[in-house]
Amino acid sequence: MLHAGLDLSRKRLDFHLLDEQGETVEVGAAPPDADGLHHLAVHLRRHGQPLRAAIESMTGARFVHDQLELHGFEVEIADAVRVKGLAPLACKTDRIDAWVLAELSRRELVPAIWLPDPKVRAERERARFRLHLVRHRTSLKQRVHATLLTHGTPCPGSDLFGVSGRELLARLGLPEPWAGDVAASLRLIDELEREIAACEAELRALGSDHRYVPLLTTIPGIAWVLAYTIAAEIGDVARFPSPAKLVGYTGLCPRVYQSGESDRRGPLSKKGPR
Repeated sequence: MLHAGLDLSRKRLDFHLLDEQGETVEVGAAPPDADGLHHLAVHLRRHGQPLRAAIESMTGARFVHDQLELHGFEVEIADAVRVKGLAPLACKTDRIDAWVLAELSRRELVPAIWLPDPKVRAERERARFRLHLVRHRTSLKQRVHATLLTHGTPCPGSDLFGVSGRELLARLGLPEPWAGDVAASLRLIDELEREIAACEAELRALGSDHRYVPLLTTIPGIAWVLAYTIAAEIGDVARFPSPAKLVGYTGLCPRVYQSGESDRRGPLSKKGPR
């Protein structure tokens, strides 16, 4: 079997091919698009041996994984954080490049991550895009509040963007360009509200048939939007061998400091999906 390390960048995919003895077979690069990956797969098949590849987890890595698997290659996506800790076991360097990934694959040390199927990926994208829109809406609202504070008129009510709040903003008579900025922000907020409402309607319809969402909504403080988001991030709960592993994945567990007889707990690790 041959082992390939794949180093992905924005415009190229570098590869380093090793045999079972760790000798370099070939080094090269290819465009990271569908056509370039197709030609790379055809080129590597000429060696006439099974191929196992490893690529560091980053944007675009799953596309490379999917395209090469279509050509019959075994591809693992390595956890970027854990790779940095394992790299010295494979070589005397901490630079994570194609050769290091190939060496980790040859030694069976690749800390592979779990890859969700297309259905789970779609669920995550829906939940994450809604959150993306909500963050933009919040940022615009904060900017409007900051503008009022700049002109000595902090919001006197609880909701600056309701009916009474909009009437207040219309009466303020802010000078330009601040008045135009506030008006543009309000238009963008209204548009984001419509997009968020459409996303939530879709999530509500899909969540009613989800096997985890009805159960998650029985937890106090978790409604259907948050339940759908949690379910999408978990994917298949059976991939966790224990509840402790699931909690560790979420990052909602305290840091542990142990040394000898000392056993201390720190704040939440927050290393899970945001």
